[in-house]
Amino acid sequence: MARQSGTYAKSLQGKINISLLFIVAAAVISFMVISINQSRTAVRNTAIEYTSQLIEMMNESIDSYITNMESIARVVAENSDVRSYLFSETENEGTREEHGRRAAELFQTLSDTGNDICNIGIISDSGRYLINDTSTLLNPYAGYEETEWYTRALLGEEVITSSHVQNIVNNEFPWVVTLSREIPGGGADVEAVLFVDLNFGSISRLCEKTNLGTKGYVFIMDEEGNLIYHPRQRLIYSGLWEEEFTADKENGGVVFSEDGQKLYTVSRSEVTGWTMVGVTYLDEMMSRTDRLRNLFYLMAIVLVGVALTLSIFLTDMITMPLRRLRGTMKVVENGNFDVEVEEPDTGDEISDLFRSFRNMILKIRELVEQNTAEQREKRKSELNALQAQINPHFLYNTLDSIIWMAEAGDRKNVVLMTSALAKLLRKSISNRNEMVTLEEEIEYTRSYLIIQKMRYVDKLEYEMDVESAILQMEVVKLIVQPLVENAIYHGIKYKEGKGLVRIEGGFWEDQVVLRIIDNGVGMTKTQLAHVFDERETDTRRNGVGVLNVHRRIRLHYGGEYGLSFESAEGEGTTVSIHLPLPDPYRERRSAEADAEGGFR
Repeated sequence: MARQSGTYAKSLQGKINISLLFIVAAAVISFMVISINQSRTAVRNTAIEYTSQLIEMMNESIDSYITNMESIARVVAENSDVRSYLFSETENEGTREEHGRRAAELFQTLSDTGNDICNIGIISDSGRYLINDTSTLLNPYAGYEETEWYTRALLGEEVITSSHVQNIVNNEFPWVVTLSREIPGGGADVEAVLFVDLNFGSISRLCEKTNLGTKGYVFIMDEEGNLIYHPRQRLIYSGLWEEEFTADKENGGVVFSEDGQKLYTVSRSEVTGWTMVGVTYLDEMMSRTDRLRNLFYLMAIVLVGVALTLSIFLTDMITMPLRRLRGTMKVVENGNFDVEVEEPDTGDEISDLFRSFRNMILKIRELVEQNTAEQREKRKSELNALQAQINPHFLYNTLDSIIWMAEAGDRKNVVLMTSALAKLLRKSISNRNEMVTLEEEIEYTRSYLIIQKMRYVDKLEYEMDVESAILQMEVVKLIVQPLVENAIYHGIKYKEGKGLVRIEGGFWEDQVVLRIIDNGVGMTKTQLAHVFDERETDTRRNGVGVLNVHRRIRLHYGGEYGLSFESAEGEGTTVSIHLPLPDPYRERRSAEADAEGGFR
């Protein structure tokens, strides 16, 4: 599997697909990164804008509360009944009480117009007071004289306090925000303070209804940084919670917490001077981008899958002609030049490549045919040269022997040698075919040996043992006789005593092997090493026809066939002729596969 993967990666189609996959993946990843970052920025900006608008609306709502309180305070401060109740010294007690009753009705009417008003009251430094109605009693332990809203109001300021517990009414302790102002008296020594308490629950409900996610919240601070409202106000006061925001932040700005987990959106009221802060948690804000990111991942997988599918389909269309061309090339590589190259009708570079390859095959085919014809003619020329080389020399010696025997009156041997010479010359001259049967080749060699034995008389003996099963197979002409001649002239001739040439033939494994064995002088290791060396022309080392025979066999049958030599100096030489086993013989031999191998 790993090898197949490596092969595919090295193929043209694999390289194109992998390259396209990397390009598409890089483009998709870049698109995803940019899109996710843009989405996160857009979500954050949207959240900031939404929070800012929400905080502004809350500020406006609270400002409307305070503006309503200011209107109430202004109406009360300018009311004649209120002023008469507080400052008139000439009226009797009944008249003053009447002014007080009408002032109380005014207070009730104003309270009814706004359900958020907790208390409306006036307190004179002379001790007179009126809170809500004539029946409400002042808490004797309130200590209002020391409160901020009272002391600053006496100084002529309009005061808006932060949230606090108002204890001015006996047995009531509501959380309120107090607006107070001075009511100037008729005399220089008499002054009074008007206060309006806004129910803090109205502000807290407004803040609690504000939706900044499941974890986000809103809190309010005054100008000094004191908390007016915070959903975790008790925890902050007890030291169990700490808010990272301070009141000196710029109005309308955005601040991140130190750990980067919270976003503070700031809005400061010009009416109250309060700072409204919206707190948004980034992880909750970005949860939508996480869903968007998962969608992008899915889109990326789909896009890469589609791109890869299209890439495989398109590259398969492009490389299919090239794969077909590669298959054709492999056929040509194995030596088959008769293949037909079908040119694809694409009109592009691939079509030009097919056309060039087809023209190349045609030219190679012509060259191969030309070379084959030349080799054929060369083999014929070599064969003719070999025959021409053997015949004159041999003929002269044979005729000399016939003349010598005729002069000696050896009529029987003259007839025998002349008959053998006639057969030899007839086969040599009349048969111009390059291929003969092994039987004809053996008979040709037998005629040659008969003549040579008669010439050398007591010097030469020969034996033949060739299996009859291979006698009818065709072999290249003149492959045995030149080797026999070589054995006689370079082995037997220089031996003391009678020499023996033995010719054997039979099957050896999947080959046909002929052996020419002599008991002549043999060869040294150096001579044996250079037996096929064309540069070595010493007749004791390389016979006239050995190299010729070896070349012709290899040219005709292939490089794995030809001659092999075994020789020992002073013991003789064995030349083996290796020939391919013809198909009919191969079938018969396969049936004998279990038989003992070896030369038979």
